[in-house]
This record gives sequence, C-alpha cells and structure tokens, in this order.
Amino acid sequence: MLPACTAFALRGSSVARGDPGGAPAWYLPATSPFHALFRRQSPVPAVGSDAWLALYPQAGGTPTSVPQSWTDAFNAADAAGLIPNISVSNLNGGYPTYADGVGTDPDICSFTYVCNATTDLNNPPDGVIALAFDDGPTPVSDDLYDFLSTNHQHATHFMIGINILWNSAQFIHAFNTNNDHIAVHTWSHPYMTNLTNAEVVAELGWTVQIIHDSTGGLLPAFWRPPYGDVDNRVRAIAQHVFGLKTVTWNQDSADWSISTGYTTLPAVEAQLNAWVTGGKSPGLEILEHELTNDTIGAFMNAYPAMVSNGWQIKPVPEAYGFPWYQNADNSTSPIQFTAGVASPSQSTITATGSASGSKSSASSGSTAKSSAVRVPIPLAGASAALAALALAVAVLL
Repeated sequence: MLPACTAFALRGSSVARGDPGGAPAWYLPATSPFHALFRRQSPVPAVGSDAWLALYPQAGGTPTSVPQSWTDAFNAADAAGLIPNISVSNLNGGYPTYADGVGTDPDICSFTYVCNATTDLNNPPDGVIALAFDDGPTPVSDDLYDFLSTNHQHATHFMIGINILWNSAQFIHAFNTNNDHIAVHTWSHPYMTNLTNAEVVAELGWTVQIIHDSTGGLLPAFWRPPYGDVDNRVRAIAQHVFGLKTVTWNQDSADWSISTGYTTLPAVEAQLNAWVTGGKSPGLEILEHELTNDTIGAFMNAYPAMVSNGWQIKPVPEAYGFPWYQNADNSTSPIQFTAGVASPSQSTITATGSASGSKSSASSGSTAKSSAVRVPIPLAGASAALAALALAVAVLL
C-alpha cells in the first residue's frame, strides 16, 4: 500500500516534466485541486521494477486501504451534498437491484437499464468514432498497439489497475511508445454499484494513482465502469472526488463473449462492419476489448472499413472535444493547471432517459444504439496474487 504522501514516477525513465522554476516533473502545485490527493514525496522507482510493484495493492479484489486524503476528499464531497444517498445494489443475474428504487428511476439512473446521465459520454458527434479498448493491458495487447502504431492511429485504453501492475511492459508500449490515451477502468474490474462508497473510492483512486505515477504526473480525466455498471452515486464519487468523466457506449460488440461461446468471431466482425458501413448519426462509441487475439482481430479486420467509409477516428477525449488529461492536452504535452483542464466539474448529474435493460449480442443484427450488461469474465494478467504490504496507510471506514 502507498502512504498518504505519495510519489510520482518520471515518465518511463528519461522524460522529465517540470516547470520553469525547476520543480521536478511530478510536482503538483498547491493550486491544483489534486495537490492533497496526490502529493509528491520523492520519485517512485522505474515502472515495472520490483520496487515500483511494491507501492501498490497486490492482493486480489478491491483494495482495503487508501491514503487519508482520499477519505477526506470523499467526506468533503459528501458533506457538500454532492454524493446521492443511493443504496448499494444487489446483483440479480448480473442486473443491479435497489432497496430504495429501480434502476430506471432518474434519481438512480443505472446504465445497465440504459439510463444515461447528462454527464455521461456515449454518443460522439456525427461521423466520429470514439476509439477505445477496455481491460488492458494484457499479454496480447502488443499486437493491437503495433497495429495502431503502423496505422498512425491513437486510441483510448481503459486500463485495469492490477493489469497495469502485472503487464507493465505493455503499459509502457501503449503510453511511452505509442503515446496513446490512458484512462481508468477500476483496479479489479468489479460491479461498481455493488460496492460501498469506501470501496468505490479505493477502486478508482488506486487506478488513478498508478496511472498518475507511471506517466510522469498525468491525471486521468475519464473512466469507464466495468460491465457498464454505474449509477448516480458511483458517477458522483468519480466526478467529485477524482474529477473523472464517465464514459459508456452506444454499441456493444460483444467481443468479450467470444471466448465464452456467447457469440462468434464472424458474428462480431459482421456486426462491426454493419455499424461502420451504416449511418453516421450519432457517431460510434463501440465497446471493444484488448483481451484476446479474437477481440483484437475483430477490430483490426474492421478498421479498413472505418477508414474507407470516411469516419473520423479519434481517442475518446478528442471525439468529444476535451483535453486527454485533467492537467495536459495529450500524452506528450506539458503538464498545466488551467481552468477547464484541471478543475473537476461540479455540475449536477441528472438522467436524460431510460429503458428496460436487456441482454444483446453482436449476432442480433440490431443497429439501434443500446447497451447490455455483461457477465463476469476473468481478469487477464491478474492471476498472480501476492501478500499486501504492511505499510502505514489510512483505512476507509
């Protein structure tokens, strides 16, 4: 576990971000809204080293300890009335159920039931594909990264924290070599509405921490909920504690289920082709994964049609007109702390619509913009489980 005064790694082992006054790359000025959450103590070891590994939770599942500053930030947001009082959900066949309402209620607004908040990002502008991949980095991610690089194409990678921990070489490939956009996909890929407030803070905070440390101080600005499981309580914690925008999707390729037999590679490829050769209003935010050779292959086979049909293919932030990070325009630009870049939004989360949730597959043939809850799948690259370090940390109660 990491002590409350945390450290930030230089990007790779050679890039030194800094300010004209000579402050080191990982310095967060006192004016930053995240100064208290991610305060610098000293440089962390090189990404992938044993000493770097030792800084983070290593037991499986949701981390049980966090820095006190994260607890304080949550308590402040809660006291300000920014965190809705919504019950922790119970899962019924993968669908969250609530003691104080139903997922379609605007006050709850569960994306599993196709309820989107006004703050959610899931419908890009006409003619735009917001290109993103979930669940990386994995041992097969290098093939995807090579393909993207060869085609001079940047993408967003919603990464699982513990997968970064055990697949650091692939993380370095995505960020340092490709200069792609890195975003949050939680620490251990749980159903988020099924977690307590403290557990939600831990899942998001540790993932922000490892990305922040391993990129020379970049602050992630976007996250995607595993299984699409998010409601207004979880959205609010992401937004008001860590400044994260929630990104969902408007098409589910179901590529994640090829290995389960739920669908097939030809069916996924046919569905992707139908979408990218079809209408362009709204744009496409397709749920895709860097899990297996099949999920990666399905995208690579569809990519030429994306290009030939005139789509503008962009990482998630660019698709919606945002900087890549809360403190930088992209993965190579200087760190900055200016209004509209580093300041977490304090907007109110409200629902824009809802519908009953139903499972769908890539072979369904439907081109309607919809979402489907997903069954749990194993975490790639996270099979190793080591004992958690007994460092002094504050524990969320």
